[in-house]
Formats: sequence, structure tokens, C-alpha cells
Amino acid sequence: MSSITFEATVNGRPVRWEVPAGEFLTETLRSHGLIGTKRGCESGDCGACAILLDGVEVNSCVVLAAQASGHDIVTVEGIGDARAPHPIQEAFVDAGAVQCGYCTPGMVVATKALLDENPTPTRDDARHALAGHLCRCTGYVKCLDAVELAAERTANADAAHGGA
Repeated sequence: MSSITFEATVNGRPVRWEVPAGEFLTETLRSHGLIGTKRGCESGDCGACAILLDGVEVNSCVVLAAQASGHDIVTVEGIGDARAPHPIQEAFVDAGAVQCGYCTPGMVVATKALLDENPTPTRDDARHALAGHLCRCTGYVKCLDAVELAAERTANADAAHGGA
């Protein structure tokens, strides 16, 4: 099988990886240790593999690595981690929106995309942002609560840092 050179900025770091031609971005990211990007439906329907591509939420299972080469990619690991969680991640934990956790990374990415675009979303905005994310555990109410809590916390954090 032939390969391509994948060059991009991933979580703020320039990368250059040789990847199989025709490989989807989910596999490229996971094979390089970014396992927060989950493998789910592999058809763009469940949201488990959501990432930010140039600031826009996309399902990485339907994007070829070659298509993403040259772009800016943020995975859930680029939003925060266990040592330094982002307020969005903390909000999901505190709201009880993390049960099995499989869908959580994609929902965190979706929430980040929403709050980057609209820092004060309504409950309907949150519903719309999470609409492409399937979850079998939470019933979604706690996920919507988490989005609202994250909006509040990120607004407070921005205010504490002078709006930066």
C-alpha cells in the first residue's frame, strides 16, 4: 500500500507523519497516540471521533488524512488533559455527564466549537451542538447541563483574565 506525507498542526504542534494513502483521519490520530478521538460508527453519524479542523467541528472518520494535511487540528487532548483539564471537561464531570465516557471526548469537542462561536448559548443552541452525538448512558439532559455549566465557567474564566 502506498503512503502519503501528512503534515499539519495537531494540538498546537507541527507534525509530519507517513500514513497509508486512503487512511481516515481518525486512524491517523489514534495511531499517533491521540486515542481520545474514538472509533465509533465510522460513517460520520455518532460524533465519537469529533475534532476541530481549522476551528470547525468535523467527524474525523469521514475525512481522509490527505484532506486534513496542511490544516490545524485540535483533538480532545488539545483542549485539556487530566493534569490541566479545561473548564469544559470539568463541567462534564461536575454535571454528571460522564458515565461510560465513550461519547464524552466528542461532546467536549462539540462544546468547545459551540463556545468558541457563541460564548452564551441557549439550551436550544446546546441541543443543536450536541445533536450529532450519540450517547447510550446519559439521556442527554446532563450533557446539556454540562454545556450550560461550561459556558458559565468559561465566561467567568475569561472575565477573570480580563476578557482574554
